[in-house]
Amino acid sequence: MSERTTCLVAGGGPAGMVLGLLLARAGVEVTVLEKHADFLRDFRGDTVHPSTLQLLDELGLGERFAKLPQSRLETVSLPGPPALTIADFRQLKVPHPYVAMVPQWDLLDLLAEAGQAEPDFHLRMNTEVTELVRERGRVAGVRYTTADGHRGEIRADLVVGCDGRWSAVRRGAGLRPREFPVPIDTWWFRLPREAGENPALMPEMHHGQFAVLIPREDYFQIAYLAPKGFDARLRAEGVDAFRERVRTVVPALAGKVDAIESMDDVKHLDVRLNLLPRWHREGVLCIGDAAHAMSPIGGVGINLAVQDAVATARLLAEPLRRGRVTGRELARVRRRRLVPTLVVQAIQRVMHRAVIRPVIEGRREGAPKSLVRLMNALPAARRVPAYVIGVGLLPEHAPNWARR
Repeated sequence: MSERTTCLVAGGGPAGMVLGLLLARAGVEVTVLEKHADFLRDFRGDTVHPSTLQLLDELGLGERFAKLPQSRLETVSLPGPPALTIADFRQLKVPHPYVAMVPQWDLLDLLAEAGQAEPDFHLRMNTEVTELVRERGRVAGVRYTTADGHRGEIRADLVVGCDGRWSAVRRGAGLRPREFPVPIDTWWFRLPREAGENPALMPEMHHGQFAVLIPREDYFQIAYLAPKGFDARLRAEGVDAFRERVRTVVPALAGKVDAIESMDDVKHLDVRLNLLPRWHREGVLCIGDAAHAMSPIGGVGINLAVQDAVATARLLAEPLRRGRVTGRELARVRRRRLVPTLVVQAIQRVMHRAVIRPVIEGRREGAPKSLVRLMNALPAARRVPAYVIGVGLLPEHAPNWARR
């Protein structure tokens, strides 16, 4: 037997949870399916940007969010000599001029708790979308499997794929992204951090090595960047060789590398940069990474996904209450969010080509001299990357009916 909901959201990440909460506050029955048993996974994007912090305030969740364990990033710098600050969030005229570093599971738990206070919000963990249900030429729901092997079906007026860069919804809808060339992959790991040690986000570039240090409360979350396809070589070299690479690129932390006990502590991310030419079919829509996978450069993927969710709720709440969403109405989401996505992806491609690739190929150390000259001559220019990273070109705000 089939169950029934108005909007079925596949994926309980930031985009899916924000969309579910907003639609429920609009009086739309929404069911969010998350394939895992909980939100506890390492090295997910843990950045909460100024525009998302303002959104949480608008939703009445700001005070509860402020109580979560977190650290704050106020600047983004490149190493010297001389060290160069390329983004200063303190220059932004926003309520929260910083990026909050919060374990993503804490943010998702907060959103889930807020959603469960709404009678139209339903969250089902351990439930994975396996295929789409079609009826009379349109998507009419999903089939799912639970962790204990139960199979079922949920009919819905709209299915929204918020299930990431390997989206089952996108695949089932026959939507194929355009892939952009990416020269790098990322390997995530952590090293201990003392209180107050290196409070800024700091890329490190030495001897053909590139890493980014993200300060957390009691550890550094570190991204090691190397050429795409390098994972097999790193693992064949073994943990001792990897520790030596870390000593080379982050000499200040050389005494801490023994915290990497094995290569199992080093998580590989296959970096993708892509974009769906079309985000919808009749009855189905993709947003966030399912519509546009982002490079980790700038940590903007979560912010864009959340903005997609807000725009989707604002544009589609009324059609969903009406009982049918047309393809024309679904297309409005892409039109609304396309330009900010294209601009950010263009900037990321330039950063890959002009900053990262020359370093990992051993052709340059440090930031491009032209960038150093510009930032030193025009300190106010640091506001521009801070705004693009922290706020975005088209920040979305909570509709009045969702505010508390």
